[in-house]
Amino acid sequence: MVKKSLKPMVLVAGSMLVLTSQAFALAPKTKSPSKVESVKGELIVKLKNPSLKSVQMLSKLGVSVAREIKLSYGSLHVVKVNSQKSMTNVISDLKNSDLVEYAEPNFIYKIEGHKATQDIATDFAAPSDPMFGQLWGLKNTGTNEPKNSSAMQGTAGADIDALRAWEITKGSRSVKVAIIDTGIDYNHPDLKNNIWTNQAELNGRPGVDDDKNGFIDDIHGWDFANNDNDPLDGHGHGTHCSGTIGAEHNNGVGVAGVMSEVTFIAVKFLSDAGSGTLEDAVKAIDYATKLNVDIMSNSWGGGGYSEALKEAIVRAGSAGIVFTAAAGNDSADNDNSPHYPSSYDVPNVIAVAAHTIGDSLADFSCYGKRSVLIAAPGHNILSTVKSGGYDVYSGTSMATPHVSGVIGLLIAKEGRISHADLRARLIATSTPVRAYRRKTVSGGRINAYNLLTDTRPERSEPDPRAWKSQALSEKVESAHPYGMDKKFSKTFTVAGAKYLRLKIKKYQTEAGYDFISIKDKNGQIAEQVSGRGENYATEYVEGNTVTVSFSSDNTIDDWGFLIEELEFIAQ
Repeated sequence: MVKKSLKPMVLVAGSMLVLTSQAFALAPKTKSPSKVESVKGELIVKLKNPSLKSVQMLSKLGVSVAREIKLSYGSLHVVKVNSQKSMTNVISDLKNSDLVEYAEPNFIYKIEGHKATQDIATDFAAPSDPMFGQLWGLKNTGTNEPKNSSAMQGTAGADIDALRAWEITKGSRSVKVAIIDTGIDYNHPDLKNNIWTNQAELNGRPGVDDDKNGFIDDIHGWDFANNDNDPLDGHGHGTHCSGTIGAEHNNGVGVAGVMSEVTFIAVKFLSDAGSGTLEDAVKAIDYATKLNVDIMSNSWGGGGYSEALKEAIVRAGSAGIVFTAAAGNDSADNDNSPHYPSSYDVPNVIAVAAHTIGDSLADFSCYGKRSVLIAAPGHNILSTVKSGGYDVYSGTSMATPHVSGVIGLLIAKEGRISHADLRARLIATSTPVRAYRRKTVSGGRINAYNLLTDTRPERSEPDPRAWKSQALSEKVESAHPYGMDKKFSKTFTVAGAKYLRLKIKKYQTEAGYDFISIKDKNGQIAEQVSGRGENYATEYVEGNTVTVSFSSDNTIDDWGFLIEELEFIAQ
């Protein structure tokens, strides 16, 4: 790179791709190390043959076994690093050993939501449930945000369309939702009637595993953070998520959930401080899988890519369980900087972004055209909290339970459907909004009525599943480096194409100043790409002609770009 002067950064469309990236479906990546936390000195190890001899032989690799994680499908081991080697080197040695299938840090995960800075009024008059009028995610009047310090202009109707959906179903207690979080205030007046009660344990002998599921007296769930049978929420986050999904309707108190009737199972793995380990996350998911819940609602994230966590989620998916997951609150593109667990590319994971009362992506919300399925209300959301209270939180944590609740309504109406069919239906029935078109797979926000009735709004954008790839007869690329004051233009035509876009294999330009522009047949710019990225599908243009042009200024140059294929959808 040649550098002749310094200039302030200017962000433009596409310039958020400032980190080297790769296609989402390729080898997994993680966020920058500064954002990834793990338990110091601990690793999670899966042995190829978990025999006593194999466990004993681990000591020769610089680790000692601290404890065994017993799961329904086998065992993992938590090991302590004994040697003076770095964690990276120890992990490498373990992975290269014939004994080990995988080894990874015991990552730490955190909640993906935060409390509002101001208290909310509790005397808002509304039908039946006293605070219903403040639940803009269910019924958006454009002016009913409960904490309107942002003075954001609301968009009436930008909600989940709950009222029409409730004419069809308000849910069923046969639908079981595991709240994998900080626990639940199971005594909360708005939630207590929807809390799971394990009758075998309630009516059994204290201190005895009466239902023989491996957990003693798990009456309302389990606390993996403290390894006991009381998953009471000491934080408030899990209770807030629960209220959005299923606060009881028409009971004379508080708020109303997306579902009036549901069965919650409290699966606590996040501590009262709001964080938890990979070890406990895997145990929590396995517990909920054994209970055969319908949905796991997961408003947490962090850590790096984990084989152990992915394996637990895949097993839940094989049991027919939906795994909704918060996309994250880093304002980042998850296509390029994955956020786990929402970024696992497995069929049962439904990644959720957050939108505002003004029908725009929340400024904190992560997004991803290829990795985040749908948007849902997540900014200034009123719901239940611990100790029987109510409060306003914001985050993709708050968007995720909206989606969990809507899927719960569908299961109440139709029963479980395949993960592929559910994903396709969520995409097709979402309300298309331009603000989410480049931010989510669906290009829209969730709509409960549309999902229940399988109503599919007409979409001006192409079907994301219909794209076909075509290699260019001659690759198009800049010089490397491209030089200063350079201009380049190339036009492509595909006979019979209705939509066209380019696939940029690699680009590396001065972010905010040197641009790759995508233009339609009339020369209108559809997108300007700047910064760094790999395997990037550009914004599409309508018609059978697309033009790519490049321009650089006179101060800094960089590697350039390479294009080897385009994608099209036929008429």
